[in-house]
Amino acid sequence: MTRNALRVRSVLLSLGLLLPLAAEAKVSAEQAAQLNGNLTPFGAERQGDAAKGVPEWTGGLTQAPAGYAGPGSFHVDPFADEKPLRVIDAQNLQADAGNLSEGVKALLKAYPQTFKVPVYPSHRSFAAPQDIYQNTFTNAQKADLDGAGYGLVNAYAGIPFPIPADGRQAIWNHIARWQGRYIDEVAVTAQVTASGGYSLLRERIQLLSNYYNPKKDAGSLDNILYYFASELLPPSRDNGRALLVHETIDQVAAPRSAWIYNPGQRRVRRAPTLAYDTPIDGIYADDTDMYNGATDRYDWKLVGKQTLLVPYHNYAMEKQGREVGELVKPGHLNSDLTRWEMHRVWVVEATLREGQRHVHGKRRFYLDEDSWYALIVENYDTRGELWHVNLAFTKNAYDVPVITPVNIVFHDLIAHSYTVIGLRNKEKAPRQFQLTPPPDSYWKPASLRRKGTQ
Repeated sequence: MTRNALRVRSVLLSLGLLLPLAAEAKVSAEQAAQLNGNLTPFGAERQGDAAKGVPEWTGGLTQAPAGYAGPGSFHVDPFADEKPLRVIDAQNLQADAGNLSEGVKALLKAYPQTFKVPVYPSHRSFAAPQDIYQNTFTNAQKADLDGAGYGLVNAYAGIPFPIPADGRQAIWNHIARWQGRYIDEVAVTAQVTASGGYSLLRERIQLLSNYYNPKKDAGSLDNILYYFASELLPPSRDNGRALLVHETIDQVAAPRSAWIYNPGQRRVRRAPTLAYDTPIDGIYADDTDMYNGATDRYDWKLVGKQTLLVPYHNYAMEKQGREVGELVKPGHLNSDLTRWEMHRVWVVEATLREGQRHVHGKRRFYLDEDSWYALIVENYDTRGELWHVNLAFTKNAYDVPVITPVNIVFHDLIAHSYTVIGLRNKEKAPRQFQLTPPPDSYWKPASLRRKGTQ
């Protein structure tokens, strides 16, 4: 083991955040008690880091700022009066080299005249409902991975492994993180060429979490994580195309089920290959949500923690009425509208297993220690070259509360193109969390057929 690796392991052990290599996923009652002590309910360090500009976690942001019209309306930026502390660009990046991930450095070098990192004061605003905290505490002592490590056992409605022992547990915390019980939104995806030209897809997206269903428990999930539905809306070229997904927990034992309705064919068909590196509207299937789906094609390593500049509190990017062209620029989004803060992140590396196939030979994930959301993902090709850099620009939906993406951007460093999802500026409302979800029958394949006859 290298000196750096020994140091990381020593630090984690001192914090009680690393278990013996042969340990089970669940922890002892004494270790779980840290979630009500020196750790937050989701397993982050409560203490701050004054030298790095990271504040103490004191419960997060749970009250809406003045001027917020209420659930269903665009969120008011609670930090709108703040100005950047500094702006990092290709010319001065060396001064902040230790505060930037390799992917962000690559973007600065790829677009030296335009890509910038405006650095703002850091706020640890993450919060979740009390029942989610309690479920996480229970999971810490009961949750485990199945024998192969591809599915959750005895986990329900909270972070499965708030005190993770390895990289597979950590990535499961991202996959099963708290993101609300039901999401309903209309948003636009832009596929942007190297010159800055773009094509748009507008769609309605709905996600109903089975894992966080208050009427369920760990024994009644029936291997379903969530239900997902989307439908392309005007002016999309494939207006009317609809997709339904039953997302399984253990996708090796039972791969996700997906159905597509094509209005040109007027029929519903199965989509059996909607997984791993299947291309979908400018990205790959398992890039969605920064990472989703089965974990079996990679070996997962928990590298440790770093304090880095990451996208956070990007309310300005979602300003209602903003034109797409004001945000979408050649190579990347308008840097002047982004906000970056110093936060601690878990670093997880995934290496393609021998005998497995994927366009990404190695992947590095930077998981927000407070919310477990992957804020930055770096994807390497099979030759070891950095290829795709994905950024999740987030906000706190304090009416829920939850950390949720504003825009997710998938950059191709070779083609100098990118895809951005979540453009809601011209819509009547942002992502909705408080609506009553449709009945169970809505999430059946027959519902796609009914849509097609309307």
